Amino acid sequence: MSLRPKEMSRRPKMPDEKTDVVSDVLETLRFKTLLFGRFELGAPWALRLPRKVNASFYVVARGGLRLQVEGLAQPVFLSAGDVVLLPRATAHVLDDGTRKVPRDFITHEQLRASSGTAVRLGGPGATTTLITGCFQFGVDPTHPLLRAFPPIIHLSTQESGRTPSLAAAVQLISAETAEPGPGSALVVGRLADVLLVQALRAQAVLAKPGEGGWRALADPAIGNALALMHERPGDPWTVERLAAAVGLSRSGFAARFHALVGETPLQYLSNWRMTRSARWLHESDDSLDAIAERAGYESAPAFSKAFKRRWGMGPGAYRRTPTLRETRLALIDT
Repeated sequence: MSLRPKEMSRRPKMPDEKTDVVSDVLETLRFKTLLFGRFELGAPWALRLPRKVNASFYVVARGGLRLQVEGLAQPVFLSAGDVVLLPRATAHVLDDGTRKVPRDFITHEQLRASSGTAVRLGGPGATTTLITGCFQFGVDPTHPLLRAFPPIIHLSTQESGRTPSLAAAVQLISAETAEPGPGSALVVGRLADVLLVQALRAQAVLAKPGEGGWRALADPAIGNALALMHERPGDPWTVERLAAAVGLSRSGFAARFHALVGETPLQYLSNWRMTRSARWLHESDDSLDAIAERAGYESAPAFSKAFKRRWGMGPGAYRRTPTLRETRLALIDT
């Protein structure tokens, strides 16, 4: 590894209260949800959505529908109270399920024109109420947890063991979009945040073998190692030190970490330091020397070299670039 973090003699200690890795990742990556509509869809109806930049989420407030995601052989059927997220922004079709192949589609342009308002589309038949939105990340969408998303995450409030907060969030977001009042945009945005966090919790518990990043959070040893790196990214972590801190041999820890996270411990640490540093540069007036030290580098030149290799520009140039919020790149991408 070409990076040379500072040397320290003290033995690492597990934090008294383990860092919440999911919250840390979402906060650092500038996670944001955007609501773009409540639709009363009368049968027969069908929506065809192309592949997009921002990932979609849907809340079924009433009725039911069929979802067909590009690349997946079987459709998914949703009923009232269900939430579905398409993290990879894959092209998909939503319809009332009355025909094998929908013929008449509500166009992409109609959805864009209806953005932010409650409107009725489709025919005179049974109505499905659908709340739609998207979520996006302003920094480093290549984080292992984001790469590990499956094509679809389906949450049902009817499933046994599902937390009451999911059903409560669905009810509240449905009520708030049905009768919006002062501050509704803020309320709905926060409720949408809750839905995404619920989905992430479910992934950490239910992730399959191919969905590595989320299984790592549920693994006691690897989850604790991730918490340590997030709690103290500037510490001089080595594979040996991390393995000792979580009670594994060096080789066993390294193999398990790579299998669950998808990259080596030091690759993860290096990338996370760069992600955190990017945020520090935009959100503080700290000197490069101070940020280099916080990120675990011996000098500003060593830090600058690593930062440029990761982001394609030096930290000074990066600091001068506008943030997503300032440039308003976080436009709704329906």
